[in-house]
Amino acid sequence: MSGISRAPRSAEGLSSTKDLKEALTGDRAARFVWLCNFEVEHRWARAYTGIPAVRGSATAATVQRMEELGALLAEPGDHLLLDRPLDAHYRRYAERTGLGAPAELVTRAPAAEGGTAAAVLDSPELLDRLRALARDGAFLMPMGASDRERRVTELTGLRSAVPDAAVYEHVNSKIYSRRTAAELGLRTIPGFCCETAGQLRHALEEGLREGQPVIVKDAYGVSGRGLVVLDSRKKADQLLRMVDRRARKTGDDALHVVVEAFLPKRFDLNYQFTVDRHGGVRLDFVKEALTAGGVHLGHVMPADLTAAQRDELAEAAERLGKRLFADGFFGIVGVDALLGADDLVYPVLEINARLNMSSYQGRVTELFGRSDGAALAKHYPLRLSAPVGFPALAEALGPLAEPPRDRDGLVVTCFGTVNAQAAAADGEAPAPFDGRLYAVLFAADRAGLAALDRRVTTALSRFDTTERTP
Repeated sequence: MSGISRAPRSAEGLSSTKDLKEALTGDRAARFVWLCNFEVEHRWARAYTGIPAVRGSATAATVQRMEELGALLAEPGDHLLLDRPLDAHYRRYAERTGLGAPAELVTRAPAAEGGTAAAVLDSPELLDRLRALARDGAFLMPMGASDRERRVTELTGLRSAVPDAAVYEHVNSKIYSRRTAAELGLRTIPGFCCETAGQLRHALEEGLREGQPVIVKDAYGVSGRGLVVLDSRKKADQLLRMVDRRARKTGDDALHVVVEAFLPKRFDLNYQFTVDRHGGVRLDFVKEALTAGGVHLGHVMPADLTAAQRDELAEAAERLGKRLFADGFFGIVGVDALLGADDLVYPVLEINARLNMSSYQGRVTELFGRSDGAALAKHYPLRLSAPVGFPALAEALGPLAEPPRDRDGLVVTCFGTVNAQAAAADGEAPAPFDGRLYAVLFAADRAGLAALDRRVTTALSRFDTTERTP
């Protein structure tokens, strides 16, 4: 592969974001104001009771900074809403890759619990800028829409590129995912939809009957939150006691969870399709998903599937897309799936009818991916004793920090998450904190990816100056 050359591509020739704009607006040249609101699921979940659990906020600052992933998905003529400016050194790096970077629209103050959309609503000068963009015909393009994003469009006149918040809330429930897959005749993982405490009790009794573990998931849980694996009757009884105690206290036994069998698997999958405003469905890609404990870790491309397995996913995407459109949805849809140890495809673990982590890799993989090569998208966890500047990071990576045109290398897709936890300390005394560096790696094959991954890990280890906490 290393002996094959090609003419360099330019960002102007990339089609992934242009294709999305055409699907959503009918205009490939539409101007988008991007809002990468990763915590939008919390708004959808407000009226739905999940399993009793302590929802930690230790990573809230990191999740907030993930909005910077939109910098490489947006086109240079677009705008990106942020609660803090991009690091100037990282912006110059993004421009040097050839992908460019959008204009930044920064809120008056950093986002609080309500996220960037709430911070936008509290920024009068920014709302005026958005009104000016609206007069020029711009669209608001959120990761997913809630009442807050709807309010932004109402106050500014920006046209929404996506469906209404109520549609998003309806189709993003895991209960909707299971019922829709069953109604469409798609192979489903054995399990139950539960909307009362009594239904959960019945589901656990049936699910644990064979002695195999089961997974309980909140209807709107994300990234491992609102998820518990039960591998014994004792653990199931503990959960049921917590649920019953809450029901007695509130006088309401409503519950919105799914219970599923824990199936042996070869690997997880993620595929994305786009539903246009007229109901047309286009399969965008299929990737292997890297997960641990329900938490997303990254993707490997291409997925190691047979032609028949790919065809099964393509058929599932077509059926799901038409059903979603009938329910009022159009836009990007990411679906988590599974290839069982028996090589059977289970095409719907859950439907994420919104932008997903794979979506943000689109322009990067289009520009730097090789048709017969491999790519790995992941984040590198860091345990840091002090903030790390982008120049120091680039120095540590050395030649790997250069745009990987027709060679092995990486593209840093989000830098703000490296120091997010330090910034959240609000001037308190420095202490070890956790950071993440998001990147996409490119190599000739999977063996090359593994070698490149080790090189990156070694280069970044110079910043890991303290022992990682358990």
